[in-house]
Amino acid sequence: MAKLVFGMNVSLDGYVDHDKFAPGPALFRHWIEVVGGLAGSIYGRRVYELMRYWDEDHPEWGADEHAFAVAWRRHPKWVVSRSLKSVGPNATLVSDDASGFIRDLKAKLSGELAIAGPQLAASMQDLVDEYHLYLRPVVLGGGAPFFAGARPPLRKVSSDRIGEDAIRLIYVPQTD
Repeated sequence: MAKLVFGMNVSLDGYVDHDKFAPGPALFRHWIEVVGGLAGSIYGRRVYELMRYWDEDHPEWGADEHAFAVAWRRHPKWVVSRSLKSVGPNATLVSDDASGFIRDLKAKLSGELAIAGPQLAASMQDLVDEYHLYLRPVVLGGGAPFFAGARPPLRKVSSDRIGEDAIRLIYVPQTD
């Protein structure tokens, strides 16, 4: 059975916004490894459209950007959306019963499945096995919160430093 993980870079005040702060080199290389090891990713429309950037090579990219793009293109993606009519390469559109679909994916696959986007993760919180917060020393003062709604109590299982300025905090839903 696959483990469903929601993980994103998050500001000190709890917001996620790829346009407002980018990972440093060490954290970016960490994300290459994470994405390269995934059984697949589940996206909401907004995050998927942002990530489509990696579908085509760009002349300004360095080796790390190319490596990330290869990892991202390689693994399967499922996009939960009622408004999209089509998705790109190696992606499948999920427009009905997303919860049932994700439950079936978890049962069929092994390894780690990423769920991306605070709104989607909030709507699937009963299926999320782990939360990975990549805490960064940035204060945004507003935006999309990492937790888009109330969660059941969480228990910290680990923390580690990644690169110069990121701390990864891993939490699981408390079961007692």
